[in-house]
Amino acid sequence: MKISVDLSQDEAKQLKDFSEHLGVTSEDLVRLALKNLIGYPQEDFQKAVDYVLRKNKELYRRLS
Repeated sequence: MKISVDLSQDEAKQLKDFSEHLGVTSEDLVRLALKNLIGYPQEDFQKAVDYVLRKNKELYRRLS
């Protein structure tokens, strides 16, 4: 299955930079992130989401 996601220019650049840093393609990085996300138990996932949202609250506000 293919999924299309619209990213801002900043988000696309961040994804590209991070994937290059890890030595993988952007597509592989997103695929692995989704695979990890789907495999998480729901409670652990919610804790991780809450942590990331709290930690990056200001960044997300500036990106929106």
